[in-house]
Amino acid sequence: MAERENRRDRRERDETPEFADRLVAINRVSKTVKGGKRFGFAALVVVGDQKGRVGFGKGKAKEVPEAIRKATEQAKRQMIRVQLREGRTLHHDIEGRHGAGRVVMRQAPEGTGIIAGGPMRAVFEMLGVKDVVSKSLGSQNPYNMIRATIDGLKQEQSPRSVAQRRGKKVADILRSKDEAPAEPAEA
Repeated sequence: MAERENRRDRRERDETPEFADRLVAINRVSKTVKGGKRFGFAALVVVGDQKGRVGFGKGKAKEVPEAIRKATEQAKRQMIRVQLREGRTLHHDIEGRHGAGRVVMRQAPEGTGIIAGGPMRAVFEMLGVKDVVSKSLGSQNPYNMIRATIDGLKQEQSPRSVAQRRGKKVADILRSKDEAPAEPAEA
């Protein structure tokens, strides 16, 4: 008996609420069988630590809470890390795609807030982004929108990572970006 309680206490300590989660969509699906209809539920959940890590998951079950639990567990397993500029916005403009879903995400000045549709807003809030402007083009399906958003966020590159890959200093990378090529003088 005491051993079972120790396991339960250990499990509760391991599951610290370091992640926030957001339920994006629940679908009720039915299967017609000989005796009538059997209902099931599919849940779409976005999980993040609001400090640059985010993931999404989907779960299916006969009951809603079980579907949400499965989706949350899958989301925690599939988390990605995204480098944020000043901890509040993206480093550069991004386009993400998945199937017919296409999203455009742009960096924004401080105080802009999150300008995004439902499923994309959930991803940005769980990621910890404070200022972003985004637009969903194409599919309005929440699954495709979230996958396209995650696809775009995977393409995010910080100046530090670009400099490291090129073997340069961050200042050199930022300076080369600011210096536009000089236009030829007309004679």
